[in-house]
Amino acid sequence: MDKYDVIIIGSGLGGLTAGAKLSKEGKRVLLIEQHIIPGGCATTFKRKDYIMEVGLHEMDGLDKSDIKTKIFHDLGVFDNIKLLKLPEFYRFTNSRVDIVVPDNTAKAIQVLTEEFPGEEKGIKKYFRTIHGIRKEIKRLPRENWKLLLLMPIFPAVFPYILRYQSKTLGKFLDSIINNEDLKLVLLANLQYYHDNPHTMSLLYYSAGQGGYYHGGYFIKGGSQKLSDYLAQVIKNNNGEVIFQNLVTKIITENNKAIGVEYQGTFNKTGETNKVFANTIIANAAIPDVANTLLAPGVSQKLKNKTEKLETSCSLISVYIGFKRPVKELGNKHYSTFIFDESVKSQKDMITNHHGDFSKRNIVFVDYSQIDSGLTPPDKSFGVICTVDYLSDWENLSPEEYKNKKEEIAQIFFERLEKVIPGVKDEIDYYEVGTSKTIQRFTLNTDGAQYGYAQTPKQAGLKRIQNKSLIENLYFASAWTMPGGGFTGAILSGWFCAEEVLRKKH
Repeated sequence: MDKYDVIIIGSGLGGLTAGAKLSKEGKRVLLIEQHIIPGGCATTFKRKDYIMEVGLHEMDGLDKSDIKTKIFHDLGVFDNIKLLKLPEFYRFTNSRVDIVVPDNTAKAIQVLTEEFPGEEKGIKKYFRTIHGIRKEIKRLPRENWKLLLLMPIFPAVFPYILRYQSKTLGKFLDSIINNEDLKLVLLANLQYYHDNPHTMSLLYYSAGQGGYYHGGYFIKGGSQKLSDYLAQVIKNNNGEVIFQNLVTKIITENNKAIGVEYQGTFNKTGETNKVFANTIIANAAIPDVANTLLAPGVSQKLKNKTEKLETSCSLISVYIGFKRPVKELGNKHYSTFIFDESVKSQKDMITNHHGDFSKRNIVFVDYSQIDSGLTPPDKSFGVICTVDYLSDWENLSPEEYKNKKEEIAQIFFERLEKVIPGVKDEIDYYEVGTSKTIQRFTLNTDGAQYGYAQTPKQAGLKRIQNKSLIENLYFASAWTMPGGGFTGAILSGWFCAEEVLRKKH
């Protein structure tokens, strides 16, 4: 009977980071993944001459105050993965404004103030606040997040968090800025976090957005390089990583997780294997853990805590291989956010995200602006992306599903053509991934790759913690502290590993 120190269910960035850290610290780790490759949404796939990046547009931060910097040094990421600095934050365009926002705070303030001269005070307060929140979050001791509860006693220590911990992004912007187009410019990349500014936690937004103003990065060759490297760290430290095996049950005894059952992903009637460990880490959707992996009696406390929580939005992406670099068509920007003219204020954004795909705000990421390593030099790769929901795809036959994806792709191509003339003629290959695709390949409930929605009631200390209500069971994913996105998942895995290492056996 095999016995490990740690068994990890799933190889998204949370599970990989936790596994890499724990194996490096001497723990015997077994990671079980149902897919054929590691990474979850941090993966790539090959079509013709194109390596198609599934999830990474840009990674925030990596400045001295970014926890990821410490993590990447500790795990040897900087020595084994090439990170490419991006040229700017993004271009925003609608029928009224066309502006390029730098990834440097001072320069961004200058550009935004020149475009919106009457809003200088609000612009400066916006940056002062998001950076203030980010700095305070970075100062919180990882071993005791509950020190947040003492902040009312020591308000001078964490003044920004204390003031804004229950505030939404939308309410904050409404309180400091009058011009609605300026609010939209600042909200351009909202889809990287959430779908509605008026329900988005200002704290979580600031932690991520503040990092982008220290620069954004892309992993040369695609995010699969990072996932493969972290899996190799586990193997190099006497751990095991097995693919195409699906965990079907977390074995418990006296309300304590002691092992898992698993079987071949594509052979669900085949032999079931059992393995045991002192610690189980679920890098999996928490609703799936509660409803499927745990026995009903054991899971009830977890269900009671999570059944009313709101899941996040998802994304639809059109992955495109171009016959030549798109930058040769005159496009000068890595990320271009294209907002429909019907979106006149931030309150229109949630309506837009649930509306017709012909009007949903989209982003086009042009990887030809950097030496991405995704294509031969004479070709390029790009992606069009927007908010999506599993409900957009319910009750469709396979043929209807296929036809709807094709219809949306053509709509997006027409919209992109208006911004980059000639781009349609350069399309060589394309493929559409929906919320249903994300659900299929990552097993995320509702295809919600961000986990639970980052509302004030579900962010920070109010979010599910890395240590579960069941002894020996831990969580490391977008569904838990601190949340979704590449950075959120990496930090979740790191915090989980630290929690396990503090565990007393």
